[in-house]
Amino acid sequence: MADVRTAWSPATAPLRGDWLIEPPGLAADHDLESAVLLSLFTDDSAHADDVIPDGTDDRRGWWGNWERPETVALGSRLWLLSREKSTEETRRRAEEYAAEALQWMLDDGVAARVDVAADYREVGPVPPMTLGLAVAITRADGSVFERRYAWAWEQLAAQGVATDVVSWRAEGAV
Repeated sequence: MADVRTAWSPATAPLRGDWLIEPPGLAADHDLESAVLLSLFTDDSAHADDVIPDGTDDRRGWWGNWERPETVALGSRLWLLSREKSTEETRRRAEEYAAEALQWMLDDGVAARVDVAADYREVGPVPPMTLGLAVAITRADGSVFERRYAWAWEQLAAQGVATDVVSWRAEGAV
């Protein structure tokens, strides 16, 4: 059975995904894309030694992980980078957090290989640099799923994953 398709809607609901409707019900396709979106952009709880960006003690996390062991939790710690400067350390942590969030795909046999690369892109004067993630997932049959996700989410719309149109030049798959 196919999973419900999840898409991003940055223009009307920044930083939030939603299910797509395909009458008479929910759209049920793009399983791997939905799994990647939920894995990367659902908040996992901060670890005890993580610094919380807003200075509070709110470790966040998805409610569905409440009674699950940390080793099987859904989501990523990418949210911890929301107030970080554009440094090599931040780029490295983005790769670490993304790889950590997608590890379940290897453990469960969904993927034979998962590659993540983070880099900075100049997108205009403010902010001058935006953190992006390139994700390549090799399935057992050798086919490769590739996507590039901008930290500010706009590229999701440009790639047709989001339900709203924003002004962003599409780069296509990695």
